[in-house]
Amino acid sequence: MKFIYIIFMLALIPACTSDHEIISQNASNWLEVQQRGYGTVTLAFVSSDGFSYTDNDGNLTGVTIELVRDFIRYVNKAYDVNIEINYYPVDNFSGFYNYVKEAESGVFGVANVTITEERRNELQFSPPYMTNIATLITHSDIPEIRSFDEIPVTFTDLKALAFEGTLHQDRLENIRTEYLPDADIVFAQSNNEIIERASAQNRYFAYVDIYNYWRAAEHGAPLRRHAAGDESSEEFGIIMPLDSDWVEVIEEFFEYNGGYVQTSRYRELMEKHLGKELADLLLKGY
Repeated sequence: MKFIYIIFMLALIPACTSDHEIISQNASNWLEVQQRGYGTVTLAFVSSDGFSYTDNDGNLTGVTIELVRDFIRYVNKAYDVNIEINYYPVDNFSGFYNYVKEAESGVFGVANVTITEERRNELQFSPPYMTNIATLITHSDIPEIRSFDEIPVTFTDLKALAFEGTLHQDRLENIRTEYLPDADIVFAQSNNEIIERASAQNRYFAYVDIYNYWRAAEHGAPLRRHAAGDESSEEFGIIMPLDSDWVEVIEEFFEYNGGYVQTSRYRELMEKHLGKELADLLLKGY
């Protein structure tokens, strides 16, 4: 009877193991790859136009997807190993962030995550691959503010629309505290959702990354950028679990041949997926 019970419990294990746990467990740490000569890494991502998206031919591509592919190609050639990538899409930023944070070494994440000292207590970061400008937006019907002091009047009756779990949520919370204590805050699960909702009605104010606003404006979205609210002190990095042993080799990749982000290859990726003007803006300082 005990034997039957043990068999029954073992049979339950696969059913109790989530897909993301299986994918994480299949990822190889760097030491294993060096010892075996081969391995698999997992790349978690949140879909984002220009950065991680499916093109018209059904292929996964984008700036950050190709960046990680270039990294793996570099490692394969430099160390004479054979590494393959498993791709793991996650629907929302919070789920993505927690997945990578709790994963094993060999898992990487791209969702244009801002490098902060607080997050360094939970994750490892690659060197930065891009600067960011956090941009305050509303529907185009809302007049542009020249300073935050105009917010109580200009944004009256508007709701804060936040991408939950991001620094943009923190920025909106600060605006509410300082200028609009009675404003409601509602949440979205993606930047695309924020763009759609802010474009559809003059009911919201929100923060998005500059490239989200830029691409939406190029397609005719009725949005207004409030330049007085711009914050440009951020940099994005690839994230890894805190105990990842891949940090040194990814730093080596970023530093190789004068620096990856200074290469013509990287500029080509930025211009191909984002356009020249936006690439120039985001690569400013590199």
